[in-house]
Amino acid sequence: MAQQRPIRILIGITGLGGHDRGARFVAQSLKEQGMEVIYLGLRQRPEQIVKAALQEDVDVIGLSSPAGGHNLYFPEVARLARDRGMHNVLIIGGGTIPEEDIPYLKDNGINAIFTPGTPINAIANYIRTHVIKR
Repeated sequence: MAQQRPIRILIGITGLGGHDRGARFVAQSLKEQGMEVIYLGLRQRPEQIVKAALQEDVDVIGLSSPAGGHNLYFPEVARLARDRGMHNVLIIGGGTIPEEDIPYLKDNGINAIFTPGTPINAIANYIRTHVIKR
């Protein structure tokens, strides 16, 4: 029986925020959960994130926007990904995102939002469950 490759996740930070502590923590924690993580780092434009996701053949795009801008950048990543045929890629977001913004993000292509304090096991389990279904 052939062994499946690990779930591949690309993590990119959109906007002009100057810190990446939360995204780095999530990236490292997901690696410890057995996933393969490609970390792009700070100040990534939606086009850069989608291009890298295509090149890396990822299962998941994880987005963070520490300085706001999630309502602009996250839907743009989702739109670009769909325009490039990435219909089977799970797109998730995280960070300090107001509860009232979450329905808008979900209506615009983001599959799930994880706010500060979400246990890493909850994020990993969501990814495993939803990537396997795709």
